[in-house]
Amino acid sequence: MQLQRGRTTVYNVNYHIVWSVKYRRSVLVGTVENRLKELLQKISDAKGFMIQSMEVMPDHVHVFVSGHPKISSSYMYKMLKGISARRLLMEFPALSKKLWRGHLWNPSTYVETIGHISEEAVRKYIEDQKKG
Repeated sequence: MQLQRGRTTVYNVNYHIVWSVKYRRSVLVGTVENRLKELLQKISDAKGFMIQSMEVMPDHVHVFVSGHPKISSSYMYKMLKGISARRLLMEFPALSKKLWRGHLWNPSTYVETIGHISEEAVRKYIEDQKKG
């Protein structure tokens, strides 16, 4: 457990967030996968939260994020999904042909809070996604 410190706050706020590609299309491979990982890291850095671990599967994404208590989980996933979708669709126009109506992500998102006891278990689960 790594405690974070703010001016008036000590905290350990972690989330496991999962979202999928619209219609579960397997489009997150190769250069798209690599670019998505890069984008997600840049987005989290710019928006003030930290990606502890991530894995991009062909049709969905797992991220383990932490941030200040003032940053909501919904803000985190909306920033990650919204900005990454816009950038990927601009940089890889062929994606739009595989997805109807130009939407990259399914509107649904799974969010789970992670306590200090299960942090390592979640990190291992995310990192082992492609091994299984």
